[in-house]
Amino acid sequence: MNKDRYRADYVTLLLVGVVLALVPLGVGNSAHYLRIVTLMLIYMAYAVAFNIIFGHTRQLFLCLGALAGTSAYLSVVLVIKMGLSPWATIPLGIVSATLLGGVFSYVSVRRGLGVIFVGIVTLVFSLIFHNLILGLRELTNGETGIVTKALGAGVLESGRGSYYVILAVLMASLVLYHLLMRSRAGMAFRAIADDEFAAELVGIDVTLYKVLAASIGSALLGAVGAIYAYYSGFISPTEYALVSVDIVVFVTLLLGGMGTLLGPVLGGVLFTVLDEIVRPLGRLNVLVYGVLMIVLVITFRHGLVAVLRKVAKVRIP
Repeated sequence: MNKDRYRADYVTLLLVGVVLALVPLGVGNSAHYLRIVTLMLIYMAYAVAFNIIFGHTRQLFLCLGALAGTSAYLSVVLVIKMGLSPWATIPLGIVSATLLGGVFSYVSVRRGLGVIFVGIVTLVFSLIFHNLILGLRELTNGETGIVTKALGAGVLESGRGSYYVILAVLMASLVLYHLLMRSRAGMAFRAIADDEFAAELVGIDVTLYKVLAASIGSALLGAVGAIYAYYSGFISPTEYALVSVDIVVFVTLLLGGMGTLLGPVLGGVLFTVLDEIVRPLGRLNVLVYGVLMIVLVITFRHGLVAVLRKVAKVRIP
């Protein structure tokens, strides 16, 4: 029974990959629509990372943008100042994000911080990151930002090429997520999400598995953040701000369904449509997302996946 279920999940992932791979053909030569669907993939990948960190181990990281931005800025600054290849510095950025996420998780577990306090600590780091970027002007160019075009990123400087690179990262992250959930780590994650104290009583190393979840999620955030830096052709503190990344990712995951395989994918599609609808509102779209987040938490906390399971009477991973 389990083998059939896992096989069905891989078939579902294959179908998702095929559909998303065909999307650029549907947008034709429109650079505008290609950018929209590329950003959709980025939202999805960020949401997979947050799903691992918060959806399964209840670690409320409010520094998603800061972790992605740390990776991006480290990679870009090393390319500009030391003349290294982006393909050599992107892994360094990923490592930096991984270490930061792991440290935040370890400290929060050892100090016994609850969900809210973890959120506060990571939010403080997000603010520190923003101010560091503004303060280290000689390296980061402050609020003016850095142009990242023509830095030797190759395929990442092509719209269609970037789309498929990001798609590959997204699909790899979904497969990794699925493998994690099938493993002993996945069982530990579910036990921790249900009752952390009970999980510890039955012998689960809560510290180990929380740090593992945070490190994996942060690594993914770092990878997507660094790739986005070269894809966009420009980075600034705004690109990785709380309202630009964290709120977007939170809404995306809530829309799709937390703790599910397809939640980030469905949520990414829904958020992209919503974002295009509210775009004419300008900066007021942040207000819309804030209100939506409150509504979702109160009335729709299980997301679209749960609704489809109930309505269609079929298993949706």
